[in-house]
Amino acid sequence: MKFTKMQGCGNDYIYVDCTRGMIENVRETAIRLSDRHFGIGSDGLILIRPSDKADFMMDMYNNDGSSGKMCGNGIRCVAKYVYDKGLTDKTRLKIETLSGIKDLELIVEDGRVQSVTVDMGEPVLKADLIPVISDKEHLINEPVEIGGRVYNITCVSMGNPHAVVFVDDVDGLKLETIGPCFETHPMFPERVNTEFIHVLDRKHIKMRVWERGSGETLACGTGACASVVACILNGLTDNEVKVSLLGGDLQIRYDKASNKVYMTGPAVTVFEGEIDL
Repeated sequence: MKFTKMQGCGNDYIYVDCTRGMIENVRETAIRLSDRHFGIGSDGLILIRPSDKADFMMDMYNNDGSSGKMCGNGIRCVAKYVYDKGLTDKTRLKIETLSGIKDLELIVEDGRVQSVTVDMGEPVLKADLIPVISDKEHLINEPVEIGGRVYNITCVSMGNPHAVVFVDDVDGLKLETIGPCFETHPMFPERVNTEFIHVLDRKHIKMRVWERGSGETLACGTGACASVVACILNGLTDNEVKVSLLGGDLQIRYDKASNKVYMTGPAVTVFEGEIDL
């Protein structure tokens, strides 16, 4: 099987062109290939498939084999892949995901995609749609006991569920201990991605993320979008914010008129190869 390893702000996936045929045993393959000791190593596997609704479909799997609905860093790399590989000559694309069709604008230099702006759609705030089990319609700065400690959380869906927590210091957090407590808490029936945010100023935040099914990753595009929405809901930032992650920076803009979130960030090819399945 031919593959391409790509990353967006360090959020790395294995990409496979499935426009002419699917691979077998996808979940098992995702687990095997994602292993950083015995496989290629990645946060997961992304298959690029044909779509009857859009230009392409992104079929995403986490490194534990579970299916993912949407990945902001991953979808930027899908756009780079299809353009750089000559599967399309469009610089505006529609890509189907399990959380809907996303519109992308490609920034091309010297015939290669350097960065991509993604229309990430409207944030979902209703608890039952995120989903979060709660007697409240919205959870904004809501105190919840998780892992024996009370955290104030703001919950947002950007096609997948997020719990955002504001802290004074993200660097000293023991995410390997805290993250699983959030991910598996019974109030999140589909598990949850958790973002820990330090607000530096009204235009700049720092973020670490624990992703469901993957653990701590260097970046999460939907998480960055959810975090900026949470910042705005709590009156902490303006509508356009730089999000600094372990793997790099993303620029997130919330457009109040359309109630949509736009994300701009890099897409990078790491290497290509073949592996015997």
